[in-house]
Amino acid sequence: MTAHQRLTIGLFGFGVVGEGLYKVLQQTSSLNATIKKVCIKDANKKRNAPAELFTTDKDELLNDETINVIVEVINESEPAFQIISKALTNKKAVVSASKKMIAEHLPEILKLQEQTGMPFLCESSACASIPVIRNLEEYYDNDLLHSLRAIINGSTNYILTKMFENKLDFKTALLQAQQLGFAEADPTLDVDGWDAVNKWVILLCHAYGIITSSKEILFTGIQNINESDANVGREKNYEIRLVAQAKKLLNGKIAAFVFPQFVNHEDHLAFVKNEYNGVVIESSFADKQFFYGKGAGSFPTASAVLSDISALRYEYRYEYKKLYHHTPNQLTNDFYVRVYVSFDEWNLIPREKFEWIEEWHAQEGRKYLIAVIHFNHLAEDDWWKKNNTSLILTPDPIIEDIELRKLKKKSLELAGIS
Repeated sequence: MTAHQRLTIGLFGFGVVGEGLYKVLQQTSSLNATIKKVCIKDANKKRNAPAELFTTDKDELLNDETINVIVEVINESEPAFQIISKALTNKKAVVSASKKMIAEHLPEILKLQEQTGMPFLCESSACASIPVIRNLEEYYDNDLLHSLRAIINGSTNYILTKMFENKLDFKTALLQAQQLGFAEADPTLDVDGWDAVNKWVILLCHAYGIITSSKEILFTGIQNINESDANVGREKNYEIRLVAQAKKLLNGKIAAFVFPQFVNHEDHLAFVKNEYNGVVIESSFADKQFFYGKGAGSFPTASAVLSDISALRYEYRYEYKKLYHHTPNQLTNDFYVRVYVSFDEWNLIPREKFEWIEEWHAQEGRKYLIAVIHFNHLAEDDWWKKNNTSLILTPDPIIEDIELRKLKKKSLELAGIS
């Protein structure tokens, strides 16, 4: 493709994002791109576009030689993978917004790109309107990238904002998010952290060249966060956010996870409220950079899809430099974290797994502690998800071996033990 070649698009899906893209393209005549056909499941559903635009036959798009771009914005993972596989094999460029599909099929997608030589772009699959994927691809060198911290799910962020600012309980905040369209009727993917970890799989590939899956990254959502946790956060001058974090350790390996975290009020992520997303990138020379924007919705997501379509005019493709031209980084669970744990029954908490306990509050009702634990203990056992237990990481939660030794020595000195 060249900047002068017309882009003829076959679009799969005409829901919130698909219709948003259709409207945006009508207002962007300079792009020299048009939608020729849209494949949908329900032919009887009324849509705000000419009836002749639609078909239920996917091959009508995939086998049409005049269509040179396939845009895929459907919700089902396996059908989406079949669509993009055939599109790439048929020498069509692909733009996708399906984070679950990409996270589940990342190795196959990389192989298809290599075999076919065709571009596969997916800026809209993580953080919607925030151009984080292309920035990680082009701007940040692997060896200089220290850490990523991000709020990448707008539904959970909206719920947590309402719990803090309006003092709503979890169920009421969730219901409000559903009524406003920020959360699905079945909110499990968002609330339990699946959506966030799928996006994190994609971003780790572009940031560090790591090929992984949601099964290999430890994560949880906000399903166990309650009012008492929010109250403790207020007392300590913290907010709670669902944070995806990756950090390069001293041994060169990467710690990566998705957990609720307490954040200080001056933290960039504390400013990210309601349905917005935010990403903090820290590197050797650029220090911290903060990306902020809407992480979901019709036009924000459509704008990211549009950006990818525009990039295809200039034969842009991801080079995956950190995967193919550097030594890819490796994930590790060999580090410690400082955690806040709230619970009902002390005898259900495995005290022997903690390095030490810094705070212990035994109230009549809800109890909590703040302690240091090896991350592997969380990875090997899910006690922290059971029995109405809530686990939240503290600010700057990652502790390495050398730091742990210093902290142990200091705690012994404070206790009067030499």
